[in-house]
Amino acid sequence: MRRTLLLCFVHGFKGGDDTFGANSKFSKDLRKSVAQALPNVDVRVAVYPTYDTRGDLAGCVARFVEWLLENVIDLEVAARTPSPTVDPSVHCVLIGHSMGGIVAADALLALAGDQRIGEEEDATELNAMMFPYVHGVLGLDTPYLGIAPGVVAHTAEDQYAAASSAFNQISGLTDALWGTKSGSAAQAASRALPAAEAVSGAAAAAAAAGAAASKGAAGGGSGGGWGWGKIAMYAGAGAIASVAAGTAATVAYRNRDQITERFSWATSHLEFVNCLARGEVLRARITRVAEVNRQLGVGFGNIYTQLGKGAPARTNPTPVGAAGSLLGITSSRRTFCNLPSGQTPSGEWRPAINDVAREETGAHMAMFEASTNPNYNTLLGDARDMVVKWTVDTAWYEGSTGGLAAVP
Repeated sequence: MRRTLLLCFVHGFKGGDDTFGANSKFSKDLRKSVAQALPNVDVRVAVYPTYDTRGDLAGCVARFVEWLLENVIDLEVAARTPSPTVDPSVHCVLIGHSMGGIVAADALLALAGDQRIGEEEDATELNAMMFPYVHGVLGLDTPYLGIAPGVVAHTAEDQYAAASSAFNQISGLTDALWGTKSGSAAQAASRALPAAEAVSGAAAAAAAAGAAASKGAAGGGSGGGWGWGKIAMYAGAGAIASVAAGTAATVAYRNRDQITERFSWATSHLEFVNCLARGEVLRARITRVAEVNRQLGVGFGNIYTQLGKGAPARTNPTPVGAAGSLLGITSSRRTFCNLPSGQTPSGEWRPAINDVAREETGAHMAMFEASTNPNYNTLLGDARDMVVKWTVDTAWYEGSTGGLAAVP
């Protein structure tokens, strides 16, 4: 009988129909490309509906598995499969953007009979007869090993540079208005201007503040969450106020909504998946998924965004200050996700370089739009190649018979 490969798309944090949906260009393009490369099977798309990206991850995974089961049963019934649990006609590839990739990975572990992430590790015999059968898990910029510290640190540096630039412009305007370059007003402005090394120090202080507040939010303590008051306490008192007093502090305060929004974008992920702040849990997930790959041949990969030519040049190619050294931040490779070191099995990781995006979160959110990602076709081809590689040499694919489906 002719078999079906079901591509299941799961959006990430605060995602929805604008990420994967009925009119998603990426899901349509990927289905068509995979279908052309795998003519023995029908390739279909299922998009997990918009779901709450906050709260308990385990509950979210359970609801996703239930939805997946219902969709696969419907297809098996329509195909009149004699023994769907023994010889299924439907295999699934779970494709998740951002946090959706973590939902997909945990769903695979649940179906394969592994214990929940966070439970004590025992020797577990994996279920080769899992139903629905997951053929592979493809993450699209999924932070399986956490969000790169540069997402916060570079944002802090950019915001501080913007405030300093505005202060310089205001200082120049003061000179023009008062018609003096050596008077008391100009001297005061000169003393308030930040030196080059002070900018780096301020950026480092802001980066350290970002890391500290992220850690506080992840821990669920009373101080968790980014409010302007906390940013002012750390970055303002520790860096901006001491370096660019007066007008610069006013500019920074006026930009507080932008700064808060950027920090909140990264740290609010922790409200949904607090394991991003727990390295041992992240590594445990990767290790277990890699074991499913080893024992059952289930594919696993992650295509991660990386800034290219459009990223602003950094003046310091080494870690920025003491905070940069502590966090391991460098400006030579800017990604949204932490990358594996290669010391432990972690599947296949491929970069998706965006030569237009100027910062990491922008590249992360714009990866599925050709207008904002010049390498959209490369991303599409890499995703197709992974799915095809996991499928083409399997007995399940070779056993598919019947007429070839037309690819629109």
